[in-house]
Amino acid sequence: MIKDYLKRTGSEKWALGHFNFSEDEALRAIVESAAELKAPVFIGTSEGESKHIGLKEAVYLVKAFREEFNIPIFLNADHTKSFENVVAAVDAGYDAILADFSALPFEENIKLTKQSVEYAKSKNPDIIVEGELGYVRGESKLQKEIIEVKPEDLTKPEEAGQFVRETGVDMLAPAVGNIHGIAANTPKLDFKRIADIKKAVGSEIYLVLHGGSGMSESDFKNAIDAGISMVHINTEIRVAFTKTLRKTLEKMPEETTPYKILTPSVEAMKKVIEEKLKIFGSVNKI
Repeated sequence: MIKDYLKRTGSEKWALGHFNFSEDEALRAIVESAAELKAPVFIGTSEGESKHIGLKEAVYLVKAFREEFNIPIFLNADHTKSFENVVAAVDAGYDAILADFSALPFEENIKLTKQSVEYAKSKNPDIIVEGELGYVRGESKLQKEIIEVKPEDLTKPEEAGQFVRETGVDMLAPAVGNIHGIAANTPKLDFKRIADIKKAVGSEIYLVLHGGSGMSESDFKNAIDAGISMVHINTEIRVAFTKTLRKTLEKMPEETTPYKILTPSVEAMKKVIEEKLKIFGSVNKI
């Protein structure tokens, strides 16, 4: 079922939204937004987020929300940087894995990504495995400094073609001028490079744009037109949550009931998520 939606993104020129969570409030905001807009959605946990909430706990939480809302939501192990953690996420029952060995030399990246694909598919033939190639700078947070993207950071189309052929991945996360988190400078995406990478990997490999927080609507739409099938958003959700929480605590200094304190933050996250789903064109795709 995941691939059915991925195929549609290419032919219909829209993108799936991918949003991270580490607690019930963010997960609820994502799922309620997707349900209201009738949008299929990916939900991710980074290694830090899954350590906080628990791998099995994340799987069962998503399963419960999927059954309650009856919409296609898929759980992804985002930026999984060791084979051991890939195995743990696969065994826990995740729907998708990002085997991220992009910090390693090209050949080593291929070797470990291929190993991850083989293990994941042996356990679940329908699981989606993503690889990453190139260097996406930054972190999932507000960054006061300017992040300079260097030419050598960027993914080469010819290497992307070789990478997907030799690893067997379903999706590829390239470095195309994108930056993790929200930096002091605006990312400058290389749309031609996206199109060239898409041409090199072929129509059955789906490109994923990481570091979507802080990008403009035109950036998203141009990236999707060039061949992006999924966009990751994390920092903007975190910022909406924490800014609203601080304001709520100031307004309600005597309140001790957690759900009363956290509800405004859920609504703030929903506004961000709904805005992005509309920009990505994934509304009414269920």
